[in-house]
Amino acid sequence: MRQMPPVLFLTLTLLDFNAGHILPGTAEGGSRVQQVWATAGSSAVLPCLLSPGKIRRSWKQLPDKTSVLWKRRGKSAHQEPHLVLEVGYSGLQKTALPMRPRVSVQASALRNGNFSLRIDPVRSEDAGLYEARVAHSVGAQSCQVELGVVTVTLSPSSPVVENEPLLLSCNSSHRAGLLATRWFHDGHPVPTSGTFFSSHGALSIPRAATGDAGSWRCELRYADHLVVSATYNLQVLGFDGPASPVVYAAAGSAADLPCTLSYLPSALGIKAVTAQWSRLTGEHLQDWDSPQNSSGRSFPLRLHTVGPGDAGQYRCAISVGSKTIKRDLTLAVITVTPSIPGPVSEGSRLLLICSLTHPWGHERFQWKHLDSAPTRSKLAVATSRNLESPTLEIPQVSGKDTGRWECSVRGPAGSLGAAEYRLQITGAQVSSPPAIFSGQVTFGLTLVLFLLLAVCVLALALQKRARPPAFPALEGMVALTVPKKKEMEENQKEKIQQDEC
Repeated sequence: MRQMPPVLFLTLTLLDFNAGHILPGTAEGGSRVQQVWATAGSSAVLPCLLSPGKIRRSWKQLPDKTSVLWKRRGKSAHQEPHLVLEVGYSGLQKTALPMRPRVSVQASALRNGNFSLRIDPVRSEDAGLYEARVAHSVGAQSCQVELGVVTVTLSPSSPVVENEPLLLSCNSSHRAGLLATRWFHDGHPVPTSGTFFSSHGALSIPRAATGDAGSWRCELRYADHLVVSATYNLQVLGFDGPASPVVYAAAGSAADLPCTLSYLPSALGIKAVTAQWSRLTGEHLQDWDSPQNSSGRSFPLRLHTVGPGDAGQYRCAISVGSKTIKRDLTLAVITVTPSIPGPVSEGSRLLLICSLTHPWGHERFQWKHLDSAPTRSKLAVATSRNLESPTLEIPQVSGKDTGRWECSVRGPAGSLGAAEYRLQITGAQVSSPPAIFSGQVTFGLTLVLFLLLAVCVLALALQKRARPPAFPALEGMVALTVPKKKEMEENQKEKIQQDEC
């Protein structure tokens, strides 16, 4: 098998990439006509190449003197073809006014034998039979290409907003009878029942959602076994996130209520955007106005300090031209209430009650002592599925319980929000030592004092015995007077007894 010349191989590859579905045919003056299908709004290439035999015979590039004339036949076979594009020997181009500047040929490709016509973008009225006549030094040739156009229309026109009905219609310029139409969303077949309805090549969506955005492809099957398809990129302006979001916030803290669009308004050609926040409290409506911000897509509402009275339903309404889209959300407030208000006395029984407004049923509660030492004390955790009063009980408050306690509200995806309570204890004292240890300390102190006293007495006695008396005469006098003193005391006692008698 002979190898295809590089120029021809590269040209055919590019044409196959850009032209879409090309049915078998000849490139010049053959019995069959090439057929190219394109989607309205995309680009199409109508191929016209120098035949392989002539490329081999004229291996080098064609001379500069090459003319190309592209014409299009009218809707009726009896009508004369009209000019589309002409490139003269001098390089001067003439273009039909309705197709200017959408049609072109590559001047650099002419010398390589590529006389293809490019249309960008394609319109539905461009469908028809095109003829090309080429004159060059090697000779002359002609090409016939039939362009078929598949059109996907959207009603109402873009931008499509959330919860609005829409209709996608798919049709083509093919004249054979249509047998069936199939729709695909992001590559997956779309069932034509329930949410979507299909009839005569059209797909109806009663309530558009942000999940409907993406690539939609229609596939048309005709009686002559021809199958053509087209793709439409649908954009639905709505809100990011879940349909009914819930924001969990601790009492006394700030809360940010989100309101974010799925697309940047300016990217959809929207210039004026107005956002308005409202709170639904019965029949009364409280409003907050947000400044216009067409350059962004986020319009949050910040509440600096929330309490149980701020919990409830809120609504974000965004006006886009004459259309308004709304998103409702719920603010749930977490509150920790102690059974003993204020500082708690040591040894008291304390209950910490964690309450949640507007529970949805999937929440659970977890308690944690944030100021506990992880290496010394075990993490205090209590789990409860009672949504009305999940309670943590501390039977006897002690000094180790002081500090911050956190009540965390958790859901299937993790933590939803948390509230803290700071426990302060009054009358906290250093615990007294055991009685045995106290008695041992007392006995030890008494024994030490007794030994010290004995040492002092012994030291005084030794010092007195070792030192001679300073006045020996007085020592003798004291010794002599001692008996007289005893006699006098005895006489006084006898006299007192006689007097009493």
